[in-house]
Amino acid sequence: MTRYDSTSSGNDATGRHEPATFVVTGCAGFIGSHVVEALLERGDAVRGIDSFTDYYARGLKQANLAACTRDPSFMFIEADLCDAQLDDLVDGAAGVFHLAAQAGVRGSWGDTFAVYAQDNIVATQRLLEAAVGAGSRVAFASSSSVYGDAEAYPTREDAPPHPISPYGVTKLCCEHLAGAYADSRGLDHVILRYFTVYGPRQRPDMAFARIVRALVDGGTFSVFGTGGQTRDVTFVGDAVAATIAAMDRGQRGAIYNVGGGSETSLRDAIEIAERLSGRRLDAHHESVATGDVGRTAADTSRARRDLDWKPRTSIEEGLRQQLAWAGIDAAAAAEGSRAGSPPS
Repeated sequence: MTRYDSTSSGNDATGRHEPATFVVTGCAGFIGSHVVEALLERGDAVRGIDSFTDYYARGLKQANLAACTRDPSFMFIEADLCDAQLDDLVDGAAGVFHLAAQAGVRGSWGDTFAVYAQDNIVATQRLLEAAVGAGSRVAFASSSSVYGDAEAYPTREDAPPHPISPYGVTKLCCEHLAGAYADSRGLDHVILRYFTVYGPRQRPDMAFARIVRALVDGGTFSVFGTGGQTRDVTFVGDAVAATIAAMDRGQRGAIYNVGGGSETSLRDAIEIAERLSGRRLDAHHESVATGDVGRTAADTSRARRDLDWKPRTSIEEGLRQQLAWAGIDAAAAAEGSRAGSPPS
């Protein structure tokens, strides 16, 4: 079970949490479903919105929400943010966690950019309108993709953004939309720039999910480039803790990097996953994907200072939990390895 550090706000002077109602868009997705669980665990009521786009299988998203749907404090609404009556959905909510988006760098080129423009930019603009009308704070899920190939590492929030993929451009556009609504319409918002979030329920197109699936099924894994590219990887429990802390006590209009402090090359991540699983990965190399950056590394000092947050999960522990979720008992695999059992 994913653990969340809930040492954040929403508490009264005695330290007790005062329950509230929140909206979570993209609630059936990877991060969204974890945010819903964490809010329900601390006693909040949640209105979850998801349109079940066909980016990946509906059944996986329904499974993400299975535990939440049994909680009477959770209300699920299947709706598209681009045409839903958002004023009614947001009315009375203390805050909106806007996690819905068309994700993925590689798929954002060509004709499919129209989907990104609609599901990211248009949907966000409509949601911001509703949030202003309701007086609800918005925590917007952005991405390290807005930095592109950054000029300095670790990268601070005041680094000049320079996205090198259409996906990154849409995320930066949404940030600017939020800023415009703040300046002209009084929107209260915070922005989270996530750095490669992984863990149980990770989207099946993401690298760690594909590595784990290949180890479980015995399939092949495509490495784009040499495998030397590095990412500041962030366990989902840590990302959720930062997201809720930003909603609860982040400074109005602030941008927060959310990074795990575990800058790791793809080669090293594969080695860790192989060691934990006791299995060998059948990896094949392909050319570098257009729009992929060579390195990401987050300066998280602002989140540490403002939110009293820091990442707590090592990549070894995070991958162990992701492997367990996928059906591999890393502890048993390690015991078998010590006993001399060959990798399967």
